[in-house]
Amino acid sequence: MPSSLAELPLRRLTTTDLVACADLSEDRGWPREEHKWGLLLAAGTGYGIDAPDGKGLVTACVVTSYGPGLAAIGMVLVAERFARQGVGRRLMTDVLREWDGTPLTLHATPSGRPLYEELGFETTGRAEMVQGHFRPSGPAPTVATRPTTADDLPAILRLDTEVFGQDRTHMITRLPAFCDQLRVAENAAGLTGFAAAWPNMNTHVVGPLIAQDTETAKALVASLAAGTDRPLRTDVDVRHEELLSWLKASGVESACFNAVMTYGLPALPGDWTRRFAPLTVAAG
Repeated sequence: MPSSLAELPLRRLTTTDLVACADLSEDRGWPREEHKWGLLLAAGTGYGIDAPDGKGLVTACVVTSYGPGLAAIGMVLVAERFARQGVGRRLMTDVLREWDGTPLTLHATPSGRPLYEELGFETTGRAEMVQGHFRPSGPAPTVATRPTTADDLPAILRLDTEVFGQDRTHMITRLPAFCDQLRVAENAAGLTGFAAAWPNMNTHVVGPLIAQDTETAKALVASLAAGTDRPLRTDVDVRHEELLSWLKASGVESACFNAVMTYGLPALPGDWTRRFAPLTVAAG
């Protein structure tokens, strides 16, 4: 890396940097995703390096902490004009140093995976992104769902902590303002699942998707789809083969695969059998 780039200081990003982060996304051919950037910068810790010419950011990422047991790294980007100069490695090395001692996770694209492997991350899972207009196919799910109310929040937080394996109250409590739909499933014993649909460019992203079984997950997705005209997008743990097959039979097509990687722990905590999709791959 040229010394001028190597010596540029890493700084904390805040919500005031939202436009610069969205510009960086657009520069690399990603959607601007200002809505998602706003959530991540408010709930997590953003890092970035300012361009030496004063024109935007050289690089950026966000770390979302769930306490000492886990933090998620996301939105790792390097401006095109600074690519292939070691900037991404510099950013990740600094972030790893800052979060030394905290287990980490991230979703890696095929192009990013080699760098993360060199830095010590290991692939411990796989997620498939699917996207498209949902068209109901086959028998309708038999589980009833309903919109959430304020009274549901304590139960949602208890279920989420149990399934996710860490307390993410600071993210879940933001869902009512962040998403367009938030629905729950329940039985006589209490909540059996919940799911949100939040706007991202021209799609609605389904996440988080927490459910006691596949039939409940299907019902939550179908009910969210009924409330929007936009295509759905979600990132499903590939071990949930039945849900993925049902989504594809309903017009939601495979878009790509990402590696779920961890650093400092052998696998993600919690119960993967009930964790169908993350809130966002950037934050777990």
